[in-house]
Amino acid sequence: MAKLYFRHGTMDSAKTLNLLAVAHNYRKQGKRVLLLKPALDDRYGKERIASRSGLHADADLLVAPDTVLARETFDGIDCVLVDEAQFLSPAVIEQLRLVTLQLDIPVICYGLRTDFRTELFPGSARLMALADSIEEVKVTCQHCGRKAVFNVRHAGGVAVIDGEQIALGEQEYAPVCGKHYLELVGDGLAKMGWRAL
Repeated sequence: MAKLYFRHGTMDSAKTLNLLAVAHNYRKQGKRVLLLKPALDDRYGKERIASRSGLHADADLLVAPDTVLARETFDGIDCVLVDEAQFLSPAVIEQLRLVTLQLDIPVICYGLRTDFRTELFPGSARLMALADSIEEVKVTCQHCGRKAVFNVRHAGGVAVIDGEQIALGEQEYAPVCGKHYLELVGDGLAKMGWRAL
């Protein structure tokens, strides 16, 4: 039986690069992949799936929160690869789960687990609940050698915790470990309900 995979990592962990490599490997074997991405992600062009390394590919399917996936979309497809899965609605994630169960096609979703406030994205939360396999794509903290687990949003060079959860192309982000997240965000944690020890 095909599986639903969630491969998550912080910013700059090469998630999209990994997705493009998986697509290349499937195609090299003569298999057909369907590249899917949220319609709202137009940072590199509406249809473009792009890695910061410079590699890119065109998406085959753009989805909105209310998209209803048609069964015939998956005819002849060997694997579905999803970029920026955190931006998908729970309803779309549930449909992708059905693709694995009813059509026996593996679905591999790449995305962030949490936002800059350490809150799960709705799409990521649904993936954490439904995925058969949850894998971390690792990268180190930009300030030390520890594993990065959080994303810090910067505005004017200062770490912030205010603002909309989704702010595409408007903000700068950095992958950090827990220690550096605490140091950078500091007093802002109290606004989020954290209590100092």
